[in-house]
Amino acid sequence: MIAQLEDLGDLHGKTVLVRTDFNVPMSGPDDNRTIVDDFRIQSSLETLNWLISKGAKVVCATHLGRPKGKPVAKYSLDPIRKRLNELVPDVTLLENLRFDEGEESNDPKFVEKLIQGIDVYVNDAFGATHRAHASIVGPPKSLPSAAGRLLQRELEILSQMRSNPKRPFVAVLGGAKISDKLGVIEALMKVVDELVIGGGMCFTFLAAKNLPIGDSLCERDQIEACRKLMSGDTPIHLPEDIVGLDGRGEFATFGVRLPDGAKGLDIGPGSAAAFADIIMNARSVFWNGPMGMFEDDRFASGTRTIAQAMADTKAFTVVGGGDSAAALAQFKLEDEVDHVSTGGGASLEFLELGDLPGLVALRGAPNVK
Repeated sequence: MIAQLEDLGDLHGKTVLVRTDFNVPMSGPDDNRTIVDDFRIQSSLETLNWLISKGAKVVCATHLGRPKGKPVAKYSLDPIRKRLNELVPDVTLLENLRFDEGEESNDPKFVEKLIQGIDVYVNDAFGATHRAHASIVGPPKSLPSAAGRLLQRELEILSQMRSNPKRPFVAVLGGAKISDKLGVIEALMKVVDELVIGGGMCFTFLAAKNLPIGDSLCERDQIEACRKLMSGDTPIHLPEDIVGLDGRGEFATFGVRLPDGAKGLDIGPGSAAAFADIIMNARSVFWNGPMGMFEDDRFASGTRTIAQAMADTKAFTVVGGGDSAAALAQFKLEDEVDHVSTGGGASLEFLELGDLPGLVALRGAPNVK
């Protein structure tokens, strides 16, 4: 069992450490960074406001980027602290947890320093709960602990999708590497009715079908794994046309066979339409990973079509954070799906394994019987 906020008892006058995930996209020079999208900060407000309403003193802790255990101006939390204070003035935000190498190494001394003067711990950082870092797994060993509203909601939605989805259940996966998602694909194939594959990793699948892929991204050491996946009972839909660059570096549209020197960078219009039809006919859809290099408008059409289908379908739709969430925001469709997860890697790992290190820690907290 994982305790909820209501299980923490009287919080009046107590200091609560809330592990949040404010790892938000930033832009600008290193000494004057600005927040591009505050979605993750906004997502924490329900928990923070609830704790304040109960008379608690709230201290937030988060990481930002990968500063490798030392202070780096680029990853200062000052812009986030300013935005947080605009939204909830009564909250204290500690400095970037990853400025201390003890965070990622799960150093007990860092945990001890982190919880000094803290009475209660709340994990509301779903996007970091798959990491066995000090601020995630350390505090519940000695403090009364609970899941925040965001973490609770993520678990409810993803658990439902993992164990009892409305059918047909379709998973749409993109992104660059099959090796990053092999485990989750194997797990999803046990529960989904159809699997749609786009993005850079589709070329390893196409190569596994002995189709020429030119100079497109391909993980040769994963070809046999792709063949094994395609030999299973779950239908896997692959692109049948490709958009990219020809051998001279000029924009081109190809069939499923790419000539030498060509590089595929997006699914083609026919494939995008076919994938959209599959989404429209589903009752549950999980999407993680873009269909192409959507940051370049020449190769954004496939991802845009999938995003629009996710917005238009009557199915229950979940977008698994990361680049997919960024794409939704780019196309201004983030409010048109049922749930945008705050954790790309965490959502994939939870769907694959059904548990995460941070959840194990919460179940072992001293207030959980």
